[in-house]
Amino acid sequence: MDFDDQAQLDSSQVENRGRGGIPGGGLAIGGGAAGIIALIVALVFGINPGDITGGGGSENPAVQPSSDLGEKCKTGADADQDEQCRVVGVVNSLQDYWATQVDGYQKAKTALFEQGVQTECGAADSAVGPFYCPVDRYVYLDLSFFNQLESQLGAANTPFAQSYVIAHEYGHHVQNLTGTLEQSGGEGADSGSVRVELQADCYAGVWAKNAVDTGFFANAFTDKDIQEALDAASAVGDDSIQRKSGGQVNPDAFTHGTSEQRVTWFTNGYKSGDPARCDTFSGSI
Repeated sequence: MDFDDQAQLDSSQVENRGRGGIPGGGLAIGGGAAGIIALIVALVFGINPGDITGGGGSENPAVQPSSDLGEKCKTGADADQDEQCRVVGVVNSLQDYWATQVDGYQKAKTALFEQGVQTECGAADSAVGPFYCPVDRYVYLDLSFFNQLESQLGAANTPFAQSYVIAHEYGHHVQNLTGTLEQSGGEGADSGSVRVELQADCYAGVWAKNAVDTGFFANAFTDKDIQEALDAASAVGDDSIQRKSGGQVNPDAFTHGTSEQRVTWFTNGYKSGDPARCDTFSGSI
């Protein structure tokens, strides 16, 4: 993936909160690979940490001071050279696209953090992985997650794999705005949670098909780019994660969908380029 060198980035859509602890203790994290994978089963790509820590955020959440990305993230050329600027470029493109698809679209910021962060959905540790908080309408991302994606789950840490993850989270923001996020809940192969997650994968594919039209990229994404997204989607399937954690595949515990389903729904979105083709709530999935 290559950004248009002349594309103008809006760094105000991404906050760099830096390193910060979690007030009040926060989330207890299990050690070792199995602990990380267990957390990823529950949390990666969509479930907010409040579901684990006991519900809502604090009345006066402590927010780490932000570091201005405006000085270094100005153009698409910067996005090609710097990981944080790449996040800015992807977020800009996602929001420009969804503003054309959702009436009254309201932008969601992304907060980059290290080690821990306090949100309106509760406290989160970096091992939680990326998540969207519908209360404060932020996507939260510790960039170290992408190293875990590669070392623990076997998906390459590449620019477009990262873009897929971010696009999935913004899919949850779209669901929050349109009301479908409310249908998330429960566990099992046919649960609302699985259907919500698969729709977010589909929305990520839709954006990928239309991203070049937002003006932030020099060219449409290549087959190699798309394959990187598919590999990442496959790596975070419930069945794949259960196997990697040493357990048996248990469909009754699914919350995100199988590897095959995640690949299929991203592909459906990418091939159609149409959000209307992402109805995971009608019929079988």
